[in-house]
Amino acid sequence: MTRPTQFDVFLCHNSEDKRFIRNIARQLRAQNLTPWLDEEQLIPGQDWLEILQQDIAVIKTVAVFVGEKGVGPWQRREISAFLREFVEQGTPVIPVLLENAPEKPQLPLLLKNMTYVDFRQQELDPFGSLLWGITGTRVRQQNSTLPQNSLIGRASIPEQTNTSTVKTFSFEVITLNKKGKIVQQQTQSAQFFAEDLGNGVMLDMVAIPGGTFVMGSPDSEAERGDDESPQHSVTIAPFYMGKFAVTQAQYQAIMGINPSHFRGEKRPAENVSWKKAIAFCQQLSQKTGNLYRLPSEAEWEYACRAGTTTPFHFGETITTDLANYDGNHTYGQGLRGTCREETISVGSFPANAFGLHDMHGNVWEWCEDRWHKNYKKGAPMDGSAWLSKKEDTNRVLRGGSWLDGSWNCRSASRYCGDAGTRPFNGGFRIVCSVPRI
Repeated sequence: MTRPTQFDVFLCHNSEDKRFIRNIARQLRAQNLTPWLDEEQLIPGQDWLEILQQDIAVIKTVAVFVGEKGVGPWQRREISAFLREFVEQGTPVIPVLLENAPEKPQLPLLLKNMTYVDFRQQELDPFGSLLWGITGTRVRQQNSTLPQNSLIGRASIPEQTNTSTVKTFSFEVITLNKKGKIVQQQTQSAQFFAEDLGNGVMLDMVAIPGGTFVMGSPDSEAERGDDESPQHSVTIAPFYMGKFAVTQAQYQAIMGINPSHFRGEKRPAENVSWKKAIAFCQQLSQKTGNLYRLPSEAEWEYACRAGTTTPFHFGETITTDLANYDGNHTYGQGLRGTCREETISVGSFPANAFGLHDMHGNVWEWCEDRWHKNYKKGAPMDGSAWLSKKEDTNRVLRGGSWLDGSWNCRSASRYCGDAGTRPFNGGFRIVCSVPRI
């Protein structure tokens, strides 16, 4: 495994607080920083003391996290073995109180006199303070915080946002019966903010409420794959997601090029690799000051389902009147339809109940996760990306495309692709956890 030549920050944490740390690590990477995180740097069977000892020289900063249960036993071993060495060699050490930390946390002796970062809503900008400690540069990210511990029944707008810039839009939601006939049509509303990319190009980000859902498909679902098993409950924190897949105009505005084959400003950007999608998120984050990233696979499926448990958010089947896929292939009792053989403009079809368009078909969409053949061992239950220690360049794609049969467009359907390849039917959609708006 190729290791970075330098780590910006070592994340010393209790395993009980793993979901918080994964979120923080994700946001650090969005700022082009490289965190040292045990699950990413240690291969099973390695001596962690030996690996950490060799990395001390290339770690610029240390962050010691204290959560609900205080400093864990493995943390104490790390602190006992290395913290004094970090301090003595002049490496900055930052105590960090997570949002679930007790009112009077017990800090290790070496940290008691150090200024700490506090995520317990007692600071205006805790993540900005953490960045300040790591980089030495103060970047104000107003009201930035991580999702709260309680994720059920939250408001539709992720907390700590400036609601004066959040607007409401209305849209039609369609429900089909098993034969593809519309049986219900409802007007719903959602909230969003618009990011100005320059030259009249806007990016609409829709507020996705937090909640718990069942990820994967049941054994009874037609055309399912073994990689969609086992079904498992996942709890998702509120976040914002692109109303559409990133368009060619948006990609051009940030990256300066348009790699797409089927040209059109409002068509989705395709021929985009996972690595280029990551680069887009990084450059967009730098341009706007908000932390953009790819969705985790769990976030993507949760957003696609929008509260439904059927194969498609429309219901038991799908039609080419509602999505762009190869209509020569039917699903269930549905009818054959059109095969357009190309992408079409985003938003050409009705949205799901969250207000997101084209979650089925048009282009496959990259997720942050590494590819795993099923959910049997270690699939996260907190909505975070599944980033295994195994050196594997394959990443997850979701949603199906204009080229695919109906079954590949199901909410639970999964596909993998090499992070460096540019799939001619693949694009991406982005998310933002806590925007500065």
